[in-house]
Amino acid sequence: MIIEQAQVKDLAEILLLQKQAYMSEAELYSDFHLLPLTETLDEIESEFSKHLFLKAIMNGVIIGAVRAYRQGDTCYVGRLVVHPKFQRQGIGTRLIEEVEKIFEDCTRFEIFTGHKSIRNINLYKKLGYKEFQVKVVSEHLQYIYMEKTKERTPCKVNNCI
Repeated sequence: MIIEQAQVKDLAEILLLQKQAYMSEAELYSDFHLLPLTETLDEIESEFSKHLFLKAIMNGVIIGAVRAYRQGDTCYVGRLVVHPKFQRQGIGTRLIEEVEKIFEDCTRFEIFTGHKSIRNINLYKKLGYKEFQVKVVSEHLQYIYMEKTKERTPCKVNNCI
């Protein structure tokens, strides 16, 4: 498996993968109108200019993806998706670890998931994330916000801020 930065030409395949991966979430919440399922190609292309998109490739096929962006010292990680046939094989872990490497100068990482998504919550905990906020979205959905913090690394170059 190879993890690399996605290109614009990959977005249709990533969007299809996202819809496949989020079907289990839709079933869990009995809600087939979740944003990841209704997102359009135009919307994902618009996000592409503001986010880093990574893809996991096996035999030339995208089997996983994640997006992230930095705001201040925080890296916001979102839409971690792995093809249903390849889940529970460490691909999501590798994608998040790669985001953390790329944004290594961030002192905080944030991700969220639904309250019934126990596998996601357990994965994030295993990677060092801790719950810090619960947001009620609807009668049937709450978002669990999780963060991972680290000490700022001393600057190794002269004149750094």
